[in-house]
Amino acid sequence: MTGDYQRIEQAIRFLSENFRQQPSLARVAAQVGLSEFHFQRLFRRWAGVSPKRFLQFLTAEYARSVLQASGSVLEAAWESGLSGGGRLHDLTVALHAATPGEIKSHGAGLTIRYGFHPTPFGEALIAATARGICALAFLQGSREEVLSKVRPPWKNAAFVPDQKATGALAERLFSREQQSGVPLVLHVQGTNFQIKVWQALLCLPAGSAATYGDIAAAIGTPGAARAVGSAIGQNPVAWLIPCHRVIRKTGILGEYRWGAMRKKAMLGWEAAQEEG
Repeated sequence: MTGDYQRIEQAIRFLSENFRQQPSLARVAAQVGLSEFHFQRLFRRWAGVSPKRFLQFLTAEYARSVLQASGSVLEAAWESGLSGGGRLHDLTVALHAATPGEIKSHGAGLTIRYGFHPTPFGEALIAATARGICALAFLQGSREEVLSKVRPPWKNAAFVPDQKATGALAERLFSREQQSGVPLVLHVQGTNFQIKVWQALLCLPAGSAATYGDIAAAIGTPGAARAVGSAIGQNPVAWLIPCHRVIRKTGILGEYRWGAMRKKAMLGWEAAQEEG
């Protein structure tokens, strides 16, 4: 799956950079070192739609239409306090903030189990305390590098590799099948403002989008879009706290902590699932 994603990201980058030329399927396939037949099959297996259709999900025009359509949906979601992933995977996610003591002690006395797992968007580190998932980070270098970035807030906790425990989480997080039952719980460290932003993000259903200003307004701080952007950039749990669904009001998708191409892949993948 991880190898598949590397080719998918390469194709998305090529399509994004050359969309005005409307490159043929054969040309895109050649860019990723596959035959036209194998590339088409790979892309459809991953996204569920053709590369051409996928590219339409990444245009500013499409993004603006999603923003406009999401307005009433998001307002209702925030007002009712709903969270989760809509039709994509019926997950309910509960966010528990770390206690002041846990923050001050940097997790002293806690055990954090972690593992590395393939996902539709490349290999990811998943880490969890007994209270919930405390980190989900996509690799942009070596495993050691990503682990070193996850450790600091919890530097006094005991980190224990446990592929079996985190593997069960990985299967649930990225399943296309609808899930039900016990909610997924997050255990994260953050300021009161960051926690509010992350809770608002949990109200964004799959296939929707919001602007930084929308999030600022939702948490009662209109005009704090820049501060919201900073809080989003500190999100420790990729995908589940869906900061990839926050885009600029112009329809430009913008940057992403785990890579701009990965953000495009996530948004397009979700749009394809919603269409299906």
